[in-house]
Amino acid sequence: RDIMSGDGSQGDKTQCNGVKKHRSALPAAMFSRNNVSMWSVLKKCIGMELSKITMPVIFNEPLSFLQRLTEYMEHTYLVQKTSASQDSIHRMKCVAAFAVSAVASQWERTGKPFNPLLGETYELLRSDLGFRWVSEQVSHHPPVSAFHAEGIKSNFMFHGSIYPKLKFWGKCVEAEPRGIITLELPLHNEAYTWTNPTCCVHNIIMGQLWIEQYGNVEIINHKTGERCRLTFKPCGIFGKELHKVEGYILDKSKRKICALYGKWTECLYSVDPATFGAHRKSDTKRSEKDRKGSTQSNNAAEEPDEMPPPEAETVQVIAGSELIWRISPRPDNSRKYYAFTSFALQLNELDAEMERALPQTDCRLRPDIRALENGDIDAASAEKNRLEEKQRTARKHRSKSDEEWKIRWFHQGPNPYTGAPDWLYTGGYWDRNYSHLPDIY
Repeated sequence: RDIMSGDGSQGDKTQCNGVKKHRSALPAAMFSRNNVSMWSVLKKCIGMELSKITMPVIFNEPLSFLQRLTEYMEHTYLVQKTSASQDSIHRMKCVAAFAVSAVASQWERTGKPFNPLLGETYELLRSDLGFRWVSEQVSHHPPVSAFHAEGIKSNFMFHGSIYPKLKFWGKCVEAEPRGIITLELPLHNEAYTWTNPTCCVHNIIMGQLWIEQYGNVEIINHKTGERCRLTFKPCGIFGKELHKVEGYILDKSKRKICALYGKWTECLYSVDPATFGAHRKSDTKRSEKDRKGSTQSNNAAEEPDEMPPPEAETVQVIAGSELIWRISPRPDNSRKYYAFTSFALQLNELDAEMERALPQTDCRLRPDIRALENGDIDAASAEKNRLEEKQRTARKHRSKSDEEWKIRWFHQGPNPYTGAPDWLYTGGYWDRNYSHLPDIY
C-alpha cells in the first residue's frame, strides 16, 4: 500500500493554472574544479572550524547557506499530509519522511554555499506549494541561521536555528548541524522536534568527492509522547550501508509500533517491526557469509574514503511494506548546474516584481552570488572579498562606538517544547516595512 499521492515531484506543477512558471536552468554552467587544489587552502587547517577560513569562490555553489536551508521545504507535501491525517502514527511516519527528505538534496552537492553575512535574509513565498519562509543570519561568530516557515492555510509552522559546526579532518570535511528543528500542527495541537544528522564530504584533497550522512535522529511528538528513532548509517568498509537510514516509531511506553527503512537519497518505507526484525536477521547472516568469502584485500580497510560501488544503492523492499516517500527525480541538466534539484534551481531566481518587494538584505541581491550564477568567477571573487572586508570594517566600527547590532526578525529564547536555547520569530517581516534595514551589500 502506497500512502503517497503522486510522486511529490514539483517539476511542471508551477506552470499550470496561471501560477508563475519557475526557471529550469541557471544562466551559466558551473566551472570545473579539476585544476584547483583545495589542499593549498586546507593543509594548515586540519582540526579547525571551517567557518573561519576564507575559501576560493571556485569551491562555492551560487546559493547562500540561508537558501540552502530552504531546501527543507522541497517535499512540503509531506507536511501537508501530516496536517491532514487523523492518525498520530501516520502523522509520525510523514514527519519522519519529511526529516529524511530534508537532507536528500545534499546528495552529490559538493559545492559549498556562501557564508551568510550578518543581517542577511532570505524569503520564499510559494503559494503553489502552500508555504512562505523567512530566514535571517542572526550571528556571525558563531554562525547561526534562524528560519520560520508557515503554511499559507495556517495548517503548520516550521521553525528552527542551525549552527553548522564544520571541521576538516585530512581526507574529509564534517558538518555537524547543531540546532533544534520544530514542526507545529495547530489542527492537532501537536509539536514535533528533532535535530539533523552529521554530513561528511569525503576525498576533499584527491579522488572522487562523495557525501554521506550519519548519526542518530530522534523525533518527539510532545503531545502524545510517541517517538521516532532513526539511524543514518555510516557507509562501512564494503559500502553495504551506504545512505541507509532505519529505525522505529515507538509509543509513549517505548513499544515498537512500526519500523522504518530506506535511503536518504531515495525513499523511505514502513513495515511491521517483527517482519523487519526477521529480515535484518537473515540479511546479517548473508552479510557475514559474504565477508567470509570475500577475496578483497586489507587495503579496503586502509582506504575507507573510497567511493562505494553504484550497486550499493538499491533498497531491498520487504514484503508488506508501504512507501512513505520517494525522492523527486533531478532534472537532466543537474550535473551541469552544481547537482541542483529542480527546487534548488529556482531559489535564486529574481524578476523585477520580486526585486521591488524584497528587502535590501535578501540573498538574491548579493552581488558575489549573482556573479557566480552568471558565470563571472572573477567578479564573484572580487565581490566576495569586498563584502567580507565591508563586514569586518562594520564590526570594528561597532566595537569602537559601543553600537550594538540589531537583529531584525528573530530573538533568542527557550524552545517552547524542549526548553533548549533557540531563535524564535519575532514577527512583522511580511508587513513589508524595510526602511530600517542595514546596507550590508
